Amino acid sequence: MNTKRKIAFGSDHAGIDLKKPIMDYVKSLGFEIHDFGTYDHNRTDYPIYGKKVAEAVAKGEYDLGIIMCGTGIGIGMAANKVPGIRCASVSEPYSAKLSREHNNANILSLGSRVVGPELAKLIVDEFLGTEFIGGRHQRRIDMLTAEDEHNDVKFEEVKNGSEEKYNHYNYNEGKNIL
Repeated sequence: MNTKRKIAFGSDHAGIDLKKPIMDYVKSLGFEIHDFGTYDHNRTDYPIYGKKVAEAVAKGEYDLGIIMCGTGIGIGMAANKVPGIRCASVSEPYSAKLSREHNNANILSLGSRVVGPELAKLIVDEFLGTEFIGGRHQRRIDMLTAEDEHNDVKFEEVKNGSEEKYNHYNYNEGKNIL
């Protein structure tokens, strides 16, 4: 696991009780972390914190982000509004792994009312311990980037372009065509 990466955290009031143990856990693994809030249980709006973390990740100030609200859905939607963000809202480790491996997710969204701290640690382990494998998956990321840029020409070029430059497998992916 590459612990040299910096991880941004954020949550609304519903996610705060899960955020603290997960931040402590990630810090114990050797990562540098930063908490963008919220810092108490006063009712607040998840888009504020989804946006703060997403903007910091999109600017390259942080390598990855982990955000939380009650379900992980709302704050994840907020984060995905920021160009360059690929936030995955997941509730089990396998999806966290594939979100990084195939989708190059750069933010993980968790629901504090959906997963407990121990399951969240397993999910975080997969998210932080998995790298993007590229290959044919890069083509899809290039399409998402074109969408972020509202660049229909680029999207069509990628969509209709040669698959040759994307057509390779990493590790044993051939066994797991998804």
